[in-house]
Amino acid sequence: MIERCVALSREISIGRAKEKLNPQLRGIKASDAIKAFEKAGGIRRSGKGDHINIKMPNGRIITLRGKDEVKVGRLRDAIREAGLTVQEFLKLLK
Repeated sequence: MIERCVALSREISIGRAKEKLNPQLRGIKASDAIKAFEKAGGIRRSGKGDHINIKMPNGRIITLRGKDEVKVGRLRDAIREAGLTVQEFLKLLK
């Protein structure tokens, strides 16, 4: 039983490591990410300073910095908050 739990935890950690190493999320501009979230049904709202708030259909509010590139970790979190998968988000970028 213990060996099975250890093997399962290794599979989960390997899956998370592969998900984290998604090079397709690197170098995405904030303006492009905002447009993709709007295509997914989000409504753009102004935020403080250069930040943009996007209200998603699931009720969650995503806040992104409105300029430069979005960091991979922040983008992955925003995609999860929006209720999308990375693949769905990448399709919306095109």
